[in-house]
Amino acid sequence: MFEFNEKQLWKDRAGQTAKEYGQYLKYIFNGHLVIVLVFLLGTAAFYYQAWLKTIPDDFPVALIMSIILTFFLTNSPTYTFLKDADRIFLIAVEMKMKKYFLKSMVVSFVIQGYLLLILLAALMPLYAQVHGGDFSRFWYLLIVLLITKGANLLIRWHVQYYVNVHYHYTDTVVRFFVNLAILYLLFADASPYFILVLLLIMAFLLVYFQKETSKKGLNWEYLIEQDEKRLASFYRFANMFTEVPKLRNRIKRRRLLDLLFSRIPYAKDKVFAHLYWRTYIRAGDYFGLTLRLTVISGIFIFFLSFGPGQVFISVLFVFLTGLQLLPLWNAYDNKLWITIYPVESSYREKAFKQIMATILGWQGFVLTLIIALKGDFLYAVISLIVNGAFIAFFVLMYINKKVKHS
Repeated sequence: MFEFNEKQLWKDRAGQTAKEYGQYLKYIFNGHLVIVLVFLLGTAAFYYQAWLKTIPDDFPVALIMSIILTFFLTNSPTYTFLKDADRIFLIAVEMKMKKYFLKSMVVSFVIQGYLLLILLAALMPLYAQVHGGDFSRFWYLLIVLLITKGANLLIRWHVQYYVNVHYHYTDTVVRFFVNLAILYLLFADASPYFILVLLLIMAFLLVYFQKETSKKGLNWEYLIEQDEKRLASFYRFANMFTEVPKLRNRIKRRRLLDLLFSRIPYAKDKVFAHLYWRTYIRAGDYFGLTLRLTVISGIFIFFLSFGPGQVFISVLFVFLTGLQLLPLWNAYDNKLWITIYPVESSYREKAFKQIMATILGWQGFVLTLIIALKGDFLYAVISLIVNGAFIAFFVLMYINKKVKHS
Protein backbone atom coordinates (compact mmCIF):
# COMPACT_ATOMS: atom_id res chain seq x y z
CA MET A 1 0.00 0.00 0.00
CA PHE A 2 1.24 3.43 -0.95
CA GLU A 3 2.16 5.66 1.98
CA PHE A 4 2.40 9.40 1.34
CA ASN A 5 5.70 10.92 2.49
CA GLU A 6 5.41 14.70 2.77
CA LYS A 7 9.09 15.16 3.74
CA GLN A 8 10.36 13.22 0.74
CA LEU A 9 8.03 15.08 -1.62
CA TRP A 10 9.30 18.43 -0.35
CA LYS A 11 12.91 17.30 -0.61
CA ASP A 12 12.42 16.05 -4.17
CA ARG A 13 10.50 19.11 -5.42
CA ALA A 14 12.77 21.71 -3.79
CA GLY A 15 15.87 19.84 -4.96
CA GLN A 16 14.62 19.48 -8.55
CA THR A 17 13.71 23.15 -8.75
CA ALA A 18 17.05 24.31 -7.32
CA LYS A 19 18.92 22.01 -9.72
CA GLU A 20 16.96 23.26 -12.73
CA TYR A 21 17.44 26.92 -11.87
CA GLY A 22 21.14 26.34 -11.21
CA GLN A 23 21.55 24.56 -14.53
CA TYR A 24 20.44 27.63 -16.48
CA LEU A 25 21.91 30.28 -14.17
CA LYS A 26 25.42 29.10 -14.99
CA TYR A 27 24.72 29.94 -18.64
CA ILE A 28 23.04 33.24 -17.81
CA PHE A 29 25.89 34.50 -15.64
CA ASN A 30 28.58 33.72 -18.15
CA GLY A 31 31.68 35.85 -18.59
CA HIS A 32 30.13 38.41 -20.92
CA LEU A 33 27.08 39.15 -18.82
CA VAL A 34 29.11 39.36 -15.61
CA ILE A 35 31.40 41.95 -17.22
CA VAL A 36 28.42 43.95 -18.44
CA LEU A 37 26.74 43.80 -15.03
CA VAL A 38 29.91 44.87 -13.23
CA PHE A 39 30.29 47.88 -15.52
CA LEU A 40 26.60 48.68 -15.29
CA LEU A 41 26.47 48.46 -11.50
CA GLY A 42 29.68 50.44 -11.18
CA THR A 43 28.37 53.17 -13.47
CA ALA A 44 24.99 53.23 -11.72
CA ALA A 45 26.68 53.47 -8.30
CA PHE A 46 28.90 56.34 -9.48
CA TYR A 47 26.03 58.40 -10.85
CA TYR A 48 23.78 57.47 -7.94
CA GLN A 49 26.37 58.84 -5.52
CA ALA A 50 26.81 61.98 -7.61
CA TRP A 51 23.05 62.51 -7.82
CA LEU A 52 22.62 62.14 -4.05
CA LYS A 53 24.85 65.17 -3.52
CA THR A 54 22.47 67.32 -5.57
CA ILE A 55 19.13 66.50 -3.90
CA PRO A 56 17.65 69.16 -1.60
CA ASP A 57 16.75 68.62 2.06
CA ASP A 58 13.02 68.68 1.25
CA PHE A 59 13.32 65.89 -1.34
CA PRO A 60 10.29 63.50 -0.97
CA VAL A 61 12.36 60.50 0.11
CA ALA A 62 9.57 58.96 2.19
CA LEU A 63 7.10 58.98 -0.69
CA ILE A 64 9.56 57.62 -3.27
CA MET A 65 10.93 54.84 -1.05
CA SER A 66 7.47 53.82 0.13
CA ILE A 67 6.11 53.57 -3.42
CA ILE A 68 9.06 51.48 -4.64
CA LEU A 69 9.03 49.09 -1.68
CA THR A 70 5.23 48.81 -1.61
CA PHE A 71 5.24 46.94 -4.92
CA PHE A 72 7.69 44.39 -3.49
CA LEU A 73 5.70 43.99 -0.30
CA THR A 74 2.32 43.61 -2.01
CA ASN A 75 3.58 41.02 -4.49
CA SER A 76 3.87 38.10 -2.06
CA PRO A 77 3.45 34.74 -3.82
CA THR A 78 4.16 31.40 -2.19
CA TYR A 79 6.52 29.15 -4.15
CA THR A 80 4.87 25.72 -3.86
CA PHE A 81 6.84 23.82 -6.55
CA LEU A 82 3.62 22.12 -7.66
CA LYS A 83 3.27 20.42 -11.04
CA ASP A 84 0.33 20.01 -13.39
CA ALA A 85 -0.36 16.38 -12.43
CA ASP A 86 -0.61 17.29 -8.73
CA ARG A 87 -4.19 18.47 -9.18
CA ILE A 88 -5.09 14.81 -9.68
CA PHE A 89 -2.64 12.83 -7.56
CA LEU A 90 -2.11 15.08 -4.54
CA ILE A 91 -5.59 16.47 -4.00
CA ALA A 92 -6.49 13.33 -2.04
CA VAL A 93 -3.70 13.94 0.50
CA GLU A 94 -4.23 17.70 0.82
CA MET A 95 -4.76 17.49 4.58
CA LYS A 96 -1.39 15.72 4.99
CA MET A 97 0.52 18.52 3.20
CA LYS A 98 0.32 21.24 5.85
CA LYS A 99 4.02 20.96 6.68
CA TYR A 100 4.86 20.93 2.96
CA PHE A 101 3.13 24.26 2.40
CA LEU A 102 4.56 25.64 5.64
CA LYS A 103 8.05 24.94 4.31
CA SER A 104 7.05 26.58 1.02
CA MET A 105 6.01 29.72 2.87
CA VAL A 106 9.26 29.80 4.86
CA VAL A 107 11.33 29.50 1.67
CA SER A 108 9.20 32.19 0.01
CA PHE A 109 9.68 34.50 3.00
CA VAL A 110 13.46 33.97 3.03
CA ILE A 111 13.83 34.66 -0.71
CA GLN A 112 11.54 37.70 -0.75
CA GLY A 113 12.98 38.98 2.52
CA TYR A 114 16.48 38.80 1.07
CA LEU A 115 15.33 40.84 -1.95
CA LEU A 116 13.87 43.43 0.43
CA LEU A 117 17.17 43.56 2.30
CA ILE A 118 19.07 44.27 -0.93
CA LEU A 119 16.57 46.90 -2.06
CA LEU A 120 16.54 48.65 1.31
CA ALA A 121 20.36 48.65 1.37
CA ALA A 122 20.35 50.26 -2.09
CA LEU A 123 17.87 52.94 -0.99
CA MET A 124 19.45 53.69 2.40
CA PRO A 125 21.97 56.23 1.03
CA LEU A 126 18.98 58.18 -0.32
CA TYR A 127 17.26 58.01 3.07
CA ALA A 128 20.43 58.95 4.94
CA GLN A 129 21.12 61.90 2.62
CA VAL A 130 18.12 63.81 3.96
CA HIS A 131 18.60 62.54 7.51
CA GLY A 132 22.08 63.91 8.12
CA GLY A 133 23.88 60.76 6.98
CA ASP A 134 22.21 58.64 9.67
CA PHE A 135 22.22 54.90 8.88
CA SER A 136 21.42 53.83 12.45
CA ARG A 137 17.73 53.19 11.68
CA PHE A 138 18.53 50.54 9.05
CA TRP A 139 17.77 47.53 11.27
CA TYR A 140 14.57 49.10 12.61
CA LEU A 141 13.38 49.75 9.05
CA LEU A 142 14.32 46.23 7.98
CA ILE A 143 12.49 44.59 10.91
CA VAL A 144 9.27 46.48 10.14
CA LEU A 145 9.61 45.58 6.45
CA LEU A 146 10.08 41.88 7.25
CA ILE A 147 7.11 41.84 9.65
CA THR A 148 4.96 43.48 6.98
CA LYS A 149 6.23 41.06 4.33
CA GLY A 150 5.35 38.10 6.57
CA ALA A 151 1.83 39.44 7.08
CA ASN A 152 1.41 39.95 3.32
CA LEU A 153 2.55 36.39 2.60
CA LEU A 154 0.14 34.88 5.11
CA ILE A 155 -2.81 36.99 3.94
CA ARG A 156 -2.13 36.18 0.29
CA TRP A 157 -1.91 32.47 1.10
CA HIS A 158 -5.38 32.47 2.64
CA VAL A 159 -6.86 34.65 -0.12
CA GLN A 160 -5.78 32.13 -2.77
CA TYR A 161 -8.36 29.70 -1.32
CA TYR A 162 -11.05 31.79 -3.05
CA VAL A 163 -11.82 30.57 -6.57
CA ASN A 164 -13.36 33.92 -7.53
CA VAL A 165 -10.46 36.13 -8.67
CA HIS A 166 -12.44 39.20 -7.65
CA TYR A 167 -11.29 38.51 -4.08
CA HIS A 168 -7.68 38.31 -5.28
CA TYR A 169 -7.85 41.72 -6.97
CA THR A 170 -9.60 43.32 -4.01
CA ASP A 171 -7.03 41.89 -1.61
CA THR A 172 -4.15 43.20 -3.74
CA VAL A 173 -5.58 46.73 -3.86
CA VAL A 174 -6.35 46.84 -0.12
CA ARG A 175 -2.94 45.50 0.87
CA PHE A 176 -1.21 47.89 -1.53
CA PHE A 177 -2.65 50.97 0.16
CA VAL A 178 -2.16 49.62 3.68
CA ASN A 179 1.46 48.79 2.83
CA LEU A 180 1.92 52.23 1.29
CA ALA A 181 0.61 53.92 4.45
CA ILE A 182 2.84 51.79 6.69
CA LEU A 183 5.96 52.52 4.68
CA TYR A 184 5.25 56.21 4.29
CA LEU A 185 4.86 56.63 8.04
CA LEU A 186 7.97 54.48 8.55
CA PHE A 187 10.22 56.53 6.27
CA ALA A 188 8.67 59.82 7.39
CA ASP A 189 9.85 59.00 10.95
CA ALA A 190 6.30 58.97 12.30
CA SER A 191 5.54 57.64 15.77
CA PRO A 192 5.83 53.82 16.01
CA TYR A 193 2.32 53.79 17.50
CA PHE A 194 0.81 54.90 14.16
CA ILE A 195 2.71 52.12 12.39
CA LEU A 196 1.57 49.65 15.04
CA VAL A 197 -2.08 50.60 14.39
CA LEU A 198 -1.66 49.81 10.67
CA LEU A 199 0.09 46.54 11.46
CA LEU A 200 -2.87 45.63 13.65
CA ILE A 201 -5.11 46.26 10.63
CA MET A 202 -2.96 43.76 8.69
CA ALA A 203 -3.33 41.33 11.59
CA PHE A 204 -7.10 41.80 11.51
CA LEU A 205 -7.15 41.06 7.76
CA LEU A 206 -5.09 37.92 8.38
CA VAL A 207 -7.41 36.66 11.12
CA TYR A 208 -10.48 37.47 9.00
CA PHE A 209 -9.27 35.58 5.91
CA GLN A 210 -7.96 32.73 8.03
CA LYS A 211 -11.40 32.28 9.56
CA GLU A 212 -13.28 32.71 6.26
CA THR A 213 -11.17 30.13 4.42
CA SER A 214 -10.76 27.60 7.23
CA LYS A 215 -13.32 25.25 5.64
CA LYS A 216 -12.29 25.79 2.03
CA GLY A 217 -10.07 23.48 0.01
CA LEU A 218 -6.85 24.56 -1.66
CA ASN A 219 -7.20 26.29 -4.99
CA TRP A 220 -4.96 23.80 -6.79
CA GLU A 221 -5.62 25.25 -10.23
CA TYR A 222 -4.48 28.71 -9.14
CA LEU A 223 -1.36 27.53 -7.28
CA ILE A 224 -0.21 25.34 -10.17
CA GLU A 225 -0.92 28.09 -12.70
CA GLN A 226 1.15 30.61 -10.71
CA ASP A 227 4.09 28.22 -10.41
CA GLU A 228 3.94 27.44 -14.13
CA LYS A 229 3.90 31.15 -14.97
CA ARG A 230 6.96 31.81 -12.80
CA LEU A 231 8.84 28.89 -14.35
CA ALA A 232 7.84 29.97 -17.88
CA SER A 233 9.10 33.51 -17.17
CA PHE A 234 12.43 32.12 -16.01
CA TYR A 235 12.63 29.88 -19.09
CA ARG A 236 11.99 32.85 -21.39
CA PHE A 237 14.74 34.79 -19.64
CA ALA A 238 17.18 31.85 -19.77
CA ASN A 239 16.35 31.31 -23.45
CA MET A 240 18.07 34.61 -24.18
CA PHE A 241 21.36 32.96 -23.22
CA THR A 242 20.97 29.29 -24.07
CA GLU A 243 18.51 26.87 -25.64
CA VAL A 244 15.71 25.82 -23.28
CA PRO A 245 13.99 22.64 -24.57
CA LYS A 246 11.13 22.93 -22.06
CA LEU A 247 10.18 26.43 -23.15
CA ARG A 248 6.81 26.77 -24.80
CA ASN A 249 7.26 29.68 -27.16
CA ARG A 250 4.30 31.97 -27.43
CA ILE A 251 3.51 33.37 -30.85
CA LYS A 252 1.93 36.80 -30.89
CA ARG A 253 1.17 38.64 -34.08
CA ARG A 254 1.81 42.38 -33.88
CA ARG A 255 -0.20 43.74 -36.78
CA LEU A 256 1.17 47.27 -36.44
CA LEU A 257 4.65 45.92 -37.25
CA ASP A 258 3.59 43.98 -40.34
CA LEU A 259 4.87 46.99 -42.28
CA LEU A 260 8.40 45.71 -41.63
CA PHE A 261 7.68 42.51 -43.53
CA SER A 262 5.91 44.22 -46.43
CA ARG A 263 9.12 46.05 -47.30
CA ILE A 264 11.12 42.82 -47.65
CA PRO A 265 10.96 41.58 -51.26
CA TYR A 266 9.96 37.99 -51.99
CA ALA A 267 13.26 36.71 -53.35
CA LYS A 268 15.40 33.63 -52.88
CA ASP A 269 18.10 35.54 -51.01
CA LYS A 270 15.50 37.05 -48.63
CA VAL A 271 14.03 33.79 -47.29
CA PHE A 272 15.89 33.99 -43.99
CA ALA A 273 15.24 37.71 -43.70
CA HIS A 274 11.51 36.93 -43.65
CA LEU A 275 12.00 34.13 -41.11
CA TYR A 276 14.23 36.04 -38.71
CA TRP A 277 12.19 39.24 -38.79
CA ARG A 278 8.99 37.33 -38.05
CA THR A 279 10.68 35.40 -35.26
CA TYR A 280 12.07 38.61 -33.76
CA ILE A 281 8.69 40.37 -33.82
CA ARG A 282 6.30 37.54 -33.03
CA ALA A 283 8.04 34.68 -31.20
CA GLY A 284 9.60 34.47 -27.76
CA ASP A 285 10.34 37.83 -26.20
CA TYR A 286 13.02 39.28 -28.47
CA PHE A 287 11.09 42.38 -29.44
CA GLY A 288 9.88 43.05 -25.89
CA LEU A 289 13.41 42.60 -24.56
CA THR A 290 14.80 45.15 -27.02
CA LEU A 291 12.07 47.59 -26.09
CA ARG A 292 12.65 47.19 -22.34
CA LEU A 293 16.43 47.57 -22.58
CA THR A 294 16.01 50.67 -24.75
CA VAL A 295 13.59 52.25 -22.29
CA ILE A 296 15.78 51.42 -19.28
CA SER A 297 18.94 52.76 -20.93
CA GLY A 298 17.05 55.85 -22.09
CA ILE A 299 15.96 56.55 -18.49
CA PHE A 300 19.52 56.04 -17.25
CA ILE A 301 20.87 58.46 -19.83
CA PHE A 302 18.20 61.12 -19.41
CA PHE A 303 18.02 61.25 -15.62
CA LEU A 304 21.25 59.86 -14.20
CA SER A 305 24.20 60.23 -16.54
CA PHE A 306 26.11 63.19 -17.85
CA GLY A 307 29.19 63.83 -19.94
CA PRO A 308 31.05 60.76 -21.25
CA GLY A 309 28.87 58.52 -19.07
CA GLN A 310 26.02 58.98 -21.54
CA VAL A 311 28.11 57.55 -24.36
CA PHE A 312 29.32 54.71 -22.16
CA ILE A 313 25.80 53.71 -21.10
CA SER A 314 24.47 53.85 -24.68
CA VAL A 315 27.25 51.56 -25.97
CA LEU A 316 26.91 49.26 -22.95
CA PHE A 317 23.19 48.72 -23.52
CA VAL A 318 23.65 48.24 -27.26
CA PHE A 319 26.18 45.52 -26.42
CA LEU A 320 23.83 43.98 -23.84
CA THR A 321 20.96 43.97 -26.35
CA GLY A 322 23.20 42.34 -28.93
CA LEU A 323 24.16 39.59 -26.47
CA GLN A 324 20.53 38.95 -25.62
CA LEU A 325 19.53 38.67 -29.28
CA LEU A 326 22.26 36.21 -30.26
CA PRO A 327 20.02 33.15 -29.52
CA LEU A 328 17.85 34.33 -32.42
CA TRP A 329 20.46 32.72 -34.69
CA ASN A 330 19.57 29.28 -33.30
CA ALA A 331 15.81 29.79 -33.47
CA TYR A 332 15.44 27.28 -36.32
CA ASP A 333 18.15 24.78 -35.39
CA ASN A 334 15.58 22.08 -34.61
CA LYS A 335 13.53 22.74 -37.75
CA LEU A 336 14.45 20.21 -40.43
CA TRP A 337 12.52 21.95 -43.19
CA ILE A 338 14.88 24.95 -43.44
CA THR A 339 17.69 22.58 -44.46
CA ILE A 340 15.82 21.57 -47.63
CA TYR A 341 15.32 25.11 -48.88
CA PRO A 342 16.94 25.44 -52.33
CA VAL A 343 18.98 28.45 -51.15
CA GLU A 344 22.61 28.96 -50.23
CA SER A 345 23.48 28.70 -46.53
CA SER A 346 25.32 32.01 -46.74
CA TYR A 347 21.94 33.78 -47.11
CA ARG A 348 21.10 32.81 -43.53
CA GLU A 349 24.24 34.39 -42.06
CA LYS A 350 23.83 37.49 -44.21
CA ALA A 351 20.17 37.94 -43.17
CA PHE A 352 20.98 37.49 -39.49
CA LYS A 353 23.79 40.05 -39.57
CA GLN A 354 21.63 42.57 -41.43
CA ILE A 355 18.81 42.19 -38.91
CA MET A 356 21.17 42.56 -35.94
CA ALA A 357 22.79 45.63 -37.50
CA THR A 358 19.37 47.18 -38.13
CA ILE A 359 18.04 46.54 -34.61
CA LEU A 360 21.19 47.69 -32.83
CA GLY A 361 21.54 50.64 -35.21
CA TRP A 362 18.05 51.90 -34.42
CA GLN A 363 18.62 51.42 -30.70
CA GLY A 364 21.90 53.34 -30.86
CA PHE A 365 20.19 56.11 -32.83
CA VAL A 366 17.35 56.41 -30.29
CA LEU A 367 19.80 56.63 -27.38
CA THR A 368 21.86 59.21 -29.27
CA LEU A 369 18.68 61.20 -29.88
CA ILE A 370 17.96 61.19 -26.13
CA ILE A 371 21.43 62.63 -25.48
CA ALA A 372 20.76 65.32 -28.10
CA LEU A 373 17.40 66.18 -26.51
CA LYS A 374 19.27 66.96 -23.28
CA GLY A 375 21.24 69.57 -25.21
CA ASP A 376 24.57 67.67 -25.17
CA PHE A 377 25.05 67.85 -28.94
CA LEU A 378 28.80 67.18 -28.80
CA TYR A 379 28.30 63.95 -26.85
CA ALA A 380 25.39 63.06 -29.14
CA VAL A 381 27.74 63.20 -32.14
CA ILE A 382 30.36 61.19 -30.23
CA SER A 383 27.69 58.65 -29.26
CA LEU A 384 26.58 58.26 -32.87
CA ILE A 385 30.14 57.65 -34.05
CA VAL A 386 31.11 55.30 -31.22
CA ASN A 387 27.88 53.30 -31.47
CA GLY A 388 28.30 53.01 -35.23
CA ALA A 389 31.86 51.73 -34.85
CA PHE A 390 30.89 49.32 -32.09
CA ILE A 391 27.92 47.91 -34.04
CA ALA A 392 30.17 47.35 -37.06
CA PHE A 393 32.66 45.48 -34.85
CA PHE A 394 29.91 43.49 -33.14
CA VAL A 395 28.20 42.43 -36.38
CA LEU A 396 31.25 41.83 -38.58
CA MET A 397 33.60 40.27 -36.03
CA TYR A 398 31.91 39.24 -32.79
CA ILE A 399 28.79 37.72 -34.40
CA ASN A 400 30.89 36.16 -37.13
CA LYS A 401 32.92 34.31 -34.49
CA LYS A 402 29.77 33.10 -32.70
CA VAL A 403 28.11 31.98 -35.93
CA LYS A 404 31.14 29.98 -37.04
CA HIS A 405 31.25 28.13 -33.71
CA SER A 406 27.54 27.25 -33.65
